[in-house]
Amino acid sequence: MTRILGISGSLRRASFNAGLLRAAAELAPEGAEVDVQGIHGVPLYDADLEAEGTPQPVLDLRAALEAADALLLVTPEYNNGIPGPFKNAIDWMASGPGADLFNGKWVALMGASPMATGAIMAQNHWLPVLRTLGTRPWFEGRLMVGRAKDKFDDKGQLTDEDTRRRVSDFMAGFAAALD
Repeated sequence: MTRILGISGSLRRASFNAGLLRAAAELAPEGAEVDVQGIHGVPLYDADLEAEGTPQPVLDLRAALEAADALLLVTPEYNNGIPGPFKNAIDWMASGPGADLFNGKWVALMGASPMATGAIMAQNHWLPVLRTLGTRPWFEGRLMVGRAKDKFDDKGQLTDEDTRRRVSDFMAGFAAALD
């Protein structure tokens, strides 16, 4: 079984990106399992706080990353870039002993946005971060869901059949690259 840690970078209850991650988990091919996680409870990074002990939500995300064969980042886009809370969570995960957990780990990017471009700028902004962490970005596919308001219901569930097919194809391609 291939284990993929999927992290949604949105804090919103009916988040398009949390819904996209749930769809990715549901549509993952046989033999691949997606561990759906979020960033709730991760405090702002503070070295003084870290010196007192790494917060439990960060330890939980690190443990999930250690257990995973690959990482799926499902990113919103704020002001044409990475959302601060999502970058903060990755910074926490990569601090201290967490840095080694990213090294050589396959990673794929997807994102949803109300804008037509579907979080492409945020995905581009992740690339230098992923390079610094020593990950292995999967460049054979990126999934951008634009005009997300038309593709998700009011609870954040992906309802658009064409987008569900694209998510299924994306997950099949990513899982095949991990074999």
